[in-house]
Amino acid sequence: MRAGRAQSRADLARLTGLSASTVALRIEELISHGYVEETGQGESRGGRRPRVLAVKAGGTIVAGVDLGERHATIALLDRRGEIVASTIDQVSLLDGVESVVSEVWESAQRLAEEAGGLKIEGIAMSLPGPVDSRTSRLLAPMRMPGWNGVDVGEVLGSVTSLSYLIDNDANAMAVGEFLERGGGTEQLVFVKAGSGIGCGIILDGAVYRGFRGVAGDISHVALHNAPPVICSCGRIGCLDVVASGAAIVDALKEAGASVETLDDVLALAQNAHPKATALLREAGARTGEVLATIINFFNPQTLALGGRLASADAFVAGVRQALFTLCLPMSTDSLEIDVSRAGALAGARGVGWEMLESILDPARIDAELRFEETTISA
Repeated sequence: MRAGRAQSRADLARLTGLSASTVALRIEELISHGYVEETGQGESRGGRRPRVLAVKAGGTIVAGVDLGERHATIALLDRRGEIVASTIDQVSLLDGVESVVSEVWESAQRLAEEAGGLKIEGIAMSLPGPVDSRTSRLLAPMRMPGWNGVDVGEVLGSVTSLSYLIDNDANAMAVGEFLERGGGTEQLVFVKAGSGIGCGIILDGAVYRGFRGVAGDISHVALHNAPPVICSCGRIGCLDVVASGAAIVDALKEAGASVETLDDVLALAQNAHPKATALLREAGARTGEVLATIINFFNPQTLALGGRLASADAFVAGVRQALFTLCLPMSTDSLEIDVSRAGALAGARGVGWEMLESILDPARIDAELRFEETTISA
């Protein structure tokens, strides 16, 4: 039902191969426990009109938080995955893990109250750094002093007393982009290009994380003929320190331009500042150089460019030029290279959806129903 493949009991029986009576019994259980509801009548196929089924939106929501270096985007999703409220708050990662998590939690609670006193049943957060998917610990994140090795999920659970989920921001944005495109792009590469650069991969309709959850981390790929800039990993010429938004800001400062943030850089480029435009195009070309290997190897349907840098035409043009120069024609002939359609809410929506996947997991619901039956019997 969540995927839109079934809208009636008859659809479910056909898709699962179960008997009509078994499906009917299961649906009644799910309705009585508030997971499913009947929303009207469907079209007749020669007999009685079927009753349309849907996941019940209910009075509970999950909070999806996309944490950035200087902001936190918060989206509240009902059980159907629809965003019911959202906000963007200014935060500073320099304040420390517990302070930032507490601040974000207060904001999410306030947003839920303003949206009609909705109850938050779970919270998920995406982080701008590599996350060990087995432990929810951050692994050597850049520009996050004091966060390395911290189990952010444990802190989130302690502060909120709710079910929680932690993921990397590029993964979450890839999920948000996948949802925005209707789930039809089964093989998708999402590039988050902002103050830092990251990459999320959708493989056969699901996030591909690799063994420890750091698949797609392209920020530390060393580039040929890159400027001799030292990276936080100790090497020279990594993609993040020569092509990220932070790197462009630093390069423009050295050139004498009056800039402090990436937004300042983008404003200069919009006004045809030659140095800003050249640096954005060069950053796109260097990013495309790394992506070319991924495109040749993975052969996705779509490459989606997100983050603040993706709003700059010069950056996007640099990526395109590098890909069509370095990739095999068979890899790019049908490749869709597109700016993100999901926009600023991609990460919050994506990680919130992942939380819903956990809450509405069939095994979890089965365990809940069995526990209630056992309690009643006792």
